[in-house]
Amino acid sequence: MGLEEHMMFLEKMSQLIMSALPKAKHSSLFNDFVESEFFLIDGDSLLATCICEKSLKQGQQLHFFYVIECYLMDLISKGGQFAIVFFKDAEYAYFSFPELLPLRTAFILHLQHNTTIDVQTEFSGCLSQGWKSFIEDSYPYYLMVADEGLNHLQTHLFNFLIIQSWAIKVNVVLSSGQTSSILRLYAYLMPSMYTNQTFFKENKKKIENAYKILIKQLQECRILALESLFGNLKWKNMMDEACETISLLKQLWPEGSDIRRVLCVTSCSLSLRMYHHFLENRNKTIFDQNTDIQEVESNCLNMMQEMEDLCKLHCLSVVFLLHLPLSRRACARFITSHWAQNIQTFLKMKKWCEYFILSNINIFEFWNLNLIHLCDLSDELLLKNIAFYYENENVEGLHLNLGDVIMKDYEHLWNTVSKLVRKFSVGKPFPLRTTKLSFLEKSPSPIKDTSKENIPNLGFIPMSCELVDKFVGDILKDLPFLKSDDPVVTSLVKQKEFDELVHWHSHRPLSDDYDRTKCQFDEKSRDPRFLRSVQKYHVFQRFYGSSLESVSPKVVVTQAVKPKSNFSVPKNKKAHETKAEIITRENKKRLLAKEEQKEEKKWNAVSFSIEEEMKENLISGIKNLEDFLKSCKSNSVKFRVEVVALTACLKAWKEQCRGKGESTKDLSIAVQMMKRIHSLMERYPELLQEADQQLIARCLKYLGFDDLTSSLYPTQVVGDDIKEKKMDKYSVGMGPVRFQLQYMGHYLIRDERKDPDPRVQDFIPDTWQRELLDVVDNNESAVIVAPTSSGKTYASYYCMEKVLKESNEGVVVYVAPTKALVNQVAATVQSRFTKNLPNGEALCGVFTRDYRHDALNCQVLITVPACFEILLLSPHRQAWVKRIRYVIFDEVHCLGGEIGAEVWEHLLVMIRCPFLALSATISNPEHLTEWLQSVKRYWKQEDNNTMGKNRNAGYCASSHKYQFRMKESYKVRLVLYGERYNDLEKHICSITHDDIYFDHFHPCAALTTDHIEKYGFPSDLTLSPRETIQLYDTMFQFWESWPRAQELDPEKSIHCKNKIVIKKLDARKYEESLKAELTSWIKNGHAEEAKMVLRNLSPDSVFSSGNTVKMFPLLVEKLRKMEKLPALFFLFNLGDVEERALSVRTSLEQKQAEKRSLKADKEAHDVTNKLRKVKKSIEKQKTIDEKSQKNPRKMDQRLIHEAEHTNLLRTLEKNLEIPQECTYANQKAIDTETLQMVFDRVKFTRKGEELKALARRGIGYHHSSLNFKEKQLVEILFRKGFIRVVTATGTLALGINMPCKSVVFAQNSVYLDALNYRQMSGRAGRRGQDLMGDVYFFDIPLPKIGKLIKSNVPELRGQFPLSITLVLRLMLLASKGDDPEDAKAKSGAATRGVRGGAQENKVL
Repeated sequence: MGLEEHMMFLEKMSQLIMSALPKAKHSSLFNDFVESEFFLIDGDSLLATCICEKSLKQGQQLHFFYVIECYLMDLISKGGQFAIVFFKDAEYAYFSFPELLPLRTAFILHLQHNTTIDVQTEFSGCLSQGWKSFIEDSYPYYLMVADEGLNHLQTHLFNFLIIQSWAIKVNVVLSSGQTSSILRLYAYLMPSMYTNQTFFKENKKKIENAYKILIKQLQECRILALESLFGNLKWKNMMDEACETISLLKQLWPEGSDIRRVLCVTSCSLSLRMYHHFLENRNKTIFDQNTDIQEVESNCLNMMQEMEDLCKLHCLSVVFLLHLPLSRRACARFITSHWAQNIQTFLKMKKWCEYFILSNINIFEFWNLNLIHLCDLSDELLLKNIAFYYENENVEGLHLNLGDVIMKDYEHLWNTVSKLVRKFSVGKPFPLRTTKLSFLEKSPSPIKDTSKENIPNLGFIPMSCELVDKFVGDILKDLPFLKSDDPVVTSLVKQKEFDELVHWHSHRPLSDDYDRTKCQFDEKSRDPRFLRSVQKYHVFQRFYGSSLESVSPKVVVTQAVKPKSNFSVPKNKKAHETKAEIITRENKKRLLAKEEQKEEKKWNAVSFSIEEEMKENLISGIKNLEDFLKSCKSNSVKFRVEVVALTACLKAWKEQCRGKGESTKDLSIAVQMMKRIHSLMERYPELLQEADQQLIARCLKYLGFDDLTSSLYPTQVVGDDIKEKKMDKYSVGMGPVRFQLQYMGHYLIRDERKDPDPRVQDFIPDTWQRELLDVVDNNESAVIVAPTSSGKTYASYYCMEKVLKESNEGVVVYVAPTKALVNQVAATVQSRFTKNLPNGEALCGVFTRDYRHDALNCQVLITVPACFEILLLSPHRQAWVKRIRYVIFDEVHCLGGEIGAEVWEHLLVMIRCPFLALSATISNPEHLTEWLQSVKRYWKQEDNNTMGKNRNAGYCASSHKYQFRMKESYKVRLVLYGERYNDLEKHICSITHDDIYFDHFHPCAALTTDHIEKYGFPSDLTLSPRETIQLYDTMFQFWESWPRAQELDPEKSIHCKNKIVIKKLDARKYEESLKAELTSWIKNGHAEEAKMVLRNLSPDSVFSSGNTVKMFPLLVEKLRKMEKLPALFFLFNLGDVEERALSVRTSLEQKQAEKRSLKADKEAHDVTNKLRKVKKSIEKQKTIDEKSQKNPRKMDQRLIHEAEHTNLLRTLEKNLEIPQECTYANQKAIDTETLQMVFDRVKFTRKGEELKALARRGIGYHHSSLNFKEKQLVEILFRKGFIRVVTATGTLALGINMPCKSVVFAQNSVYLDALNYRQMSGRAGRRGQDLMGDVYFFDIPLPKIGKLIKSNVPELRGQFPLSITLVLRLMLLASKGDDPEDAKAKSGAATRGVRGGAQENKVL
């Protein structure tokens, strides 16, 4: 590559990066993934960025380190985990800036020796193999690098680093343009794109050659820089000189020393020797020109003495560094003069010498060298002050007494310099100046004079406010205040105080944010058209809500609250049944018997067809049989059906085993057989007869489970029809425990309660769900942490129903983080509940920033945090606030989020009523509960203080509406539930030879022995039963002499041994025992065996990227063939979400075009023409009929035309019908009328037509920029099962009810973090439909997958910043609120949250 071609290619690289800069997003680097994500900082980029800091003064080395350390401490305090990398090749870029060479070296040494930061310095360059291996092992989330260097050569080096990072799929963050807040750091992020990776791949050779040429150019710069100063001394010679100087110093100071003293004496001695060498070389040149030798020698001697004087001043400045405190140094005058031109050569030489000394600091390894002050090696401003004093003030007769200590220290340093120079004498330490050369340039004003600047009076303006006084306490006593006659204070004195009632410019009444929000419906309007639109809205909301959950609507009737005396009845006294209750019970019993008879008749009607189908195709027949079981309620009928199914399975198994060899056995039949046995023994034990037990025992015998057979039915009647030795032919070939765990894991019965709860009609709640109901019944508060789709939201609806039943005045506020979730919850509430309310009142209302309706006249308000805060802090809406009975916070982990998190905290501390805080992803729920309990203690104290005052006299005593305040509980419970109903299995998609392959990813493969030793197994890292078996087998394989191998064998494990029905809980206990055993291996000296186990569990396939965009339709098709649809495909770029969905549709259209016959289009064209003609004939005939009398013959003709028209339409529809293999839509999932209704809602929206076209193919996309009607189309059709492929951004991560069979992460992004991974993957596995969920990773790097799986959910961090806006709103509330005492209590709660008065507050 020629030089010109090389420059052109460097320019091409620059252009590629420049084109990406405008697209860079200013994103938060510390989202919720910060606890688990590791990133890298390029050290030279950090140095280049900080050295350009505006406040940094040249030569102020300590200030430079302060700027750097503030930045790094900010990263660490925000939870950043990072390493700093310095490349060896990057050092070449500083040879043009010798003053930065020692600074860079000192910076590296300081980080290595004085901090705990991981510093990597072993890599030669960004294209080295070592660097590539390091990246593959550590896989950083991003690399922080500068986009511009100190010169164009360093900029090119940064460009190479950016290009190479993109190539290995590492995102790039720019070190420039960063901004910081209390918890966040924002920077420009340039993600690794496929085009960037392709550029590197296509130009790999050119990039490598260009890098070599650039390094060669930089090396030439080094040679030129050294030649100009050191003459014939090469790099190695200078390094040897530095080493020799250091070795000599170790002999002189065997006791050790401080780095500042060491660098001072070694750099001064080495630079003087080098300068002497420089003068000798120059003299030889002059001698050759026959100049006056004596004059030359005299000049050289003078110049040498001048540099000696400069070194003396430097030694004195170092002594000052050692003895002067920073407060004294900060008072130094600011010298504006620059160093004189005739000493510049020596200064450069000295900086080089400092660099050579610091580069060989490792020689001091076994010497007592204190490196603490590496950050403060020199102070150029102090040195200039000393030089100015000796050049000006000392000459004029000003003499300073430096003190004996400083003078002795200085003398010791200079004497050491003399001994280290050796070759020539450098003079005595005193006097300091022996020459008259001015080291500083002459300047009219060498000192910056600040004495004449007028400093204004500083202090606080005195004011009186009860809220502020209570908040700050005694702090004000120590603060300066301006006097009352100060001009600033007198200018603010009010002449008249009045309340502003109207806007000054428009004279309209003052409004707040609530008034300014658009009202969707005018609640007072009686216009028929308006009322019709409201009716249509409510009809659709109920339809939308019914698509979310299949719960029948409930009519809520207000019930009188029972007096407390009723609760004092002893529990052991049973009330006598009334006559009405007996009649009701008997009627119910009669109805159940009648229903059972109906179901028996229904089974008798379908049993023959199902049994026949099971004979022909067992799996298909079993599916129909299970569909019948779902609709059946009678246990006796269900029992009969299960027995029939078991008999059919046994027959099918025997026939299969007789006809086929052992290797071809279809174990799915055995699985179905065991599934039926589980069901019979666990669900209907009271109905089992002896014959049924014999049948079960016979089935177990044929499966080869002899031990289980004998334990169930000991008598020898089983399998008499065949000989004992032939039983092996029927065996599944493994033990019962291994068979159940490996092949039946997702069918294992969950531990569910069987006793109904009278409070719940639709299902039987689990124990933890009953605890939630108790919380609501007792008016308590609770923090609820349970996995996605576990049923925690039911407590919210129970709470709503309770409040609706109590009265028509109580209000429940449901706070959701997003508008999409607000709309969904509002629809669910309207679908679930109906209540007759007085005119003007509504059951459900909505309030968001975009619109509101029935917000203040409803009983259930669904809102977002910011809007609820508006109402809470509004002075004149406190009467409504007092009606609030309960507040429900959904997705409460948003309180640790990036945007609006402080609002969640405001709400949690300011509400007086009980609350429910729901989340699936909080790692420190105990701390959160502790903090919230401290808030409740504050409110208890406030309520006790105000009891009998304003609230008691005004609201509580005067009206029954607020009597519930008296019954409030101040307890905050923590309800934890960690078990998902469905197991999740992970898979990696890899592209090889233009095809997609799937590899199972065992969760333990994400772990390392170090991680397990430090943190243990992550709490939410669970294994499916077959993954548990895989873990045991791998452990057994890699430690042959494992002492506990037999004890933990699945067949002999205490949790599963001799159990016919192994439950999910048994499998979980067995899994925990294996995890504990693997942990003990690591802690007891068998870490190598554990490493081999974890390594073997990793997938073997080679992961190649390929063009993932092009392969996306193939991925969807593969999932369809594996029956893994419906699926959600998560991408994080809005444009890519739409593009992928459209590419799938295009692929299906092409597939249909290929399958479509050549004649089909011509037939369609012909039929269309015939239709047109027939339609014209019908219209013509209709006109004739209207004009003339009805003729029977003509009427017959018209009927013929209409029949022909209908027939042609059917033919055309059939011709244009999309083949089943060319669409993902499930046409049977929804009727045509409902589908059309959903389509009609998006008729006039921006993306409506496109979404309808996609929906007809069973595809949809979902992102934040869609209209809410467009989102609802996708959500409804996906939940109904019509759409089965949806591409989406993170809009579906927060609580949106979109359950599916599979979740696919189809794009790597900064937003794919530990929290979002759990939220998104939680959508996989529909409860009641799927027994297992699948998560697929497509084009996600393997190390990233491991980090996502093993990383803990981040802890919530409190922020509650005290903004001016909040203070003003609190003061307004306290002064103008409807209830002053209540307003002051709220303001006190808010400021208490800021102040952190309680010990519990410190956890957030």
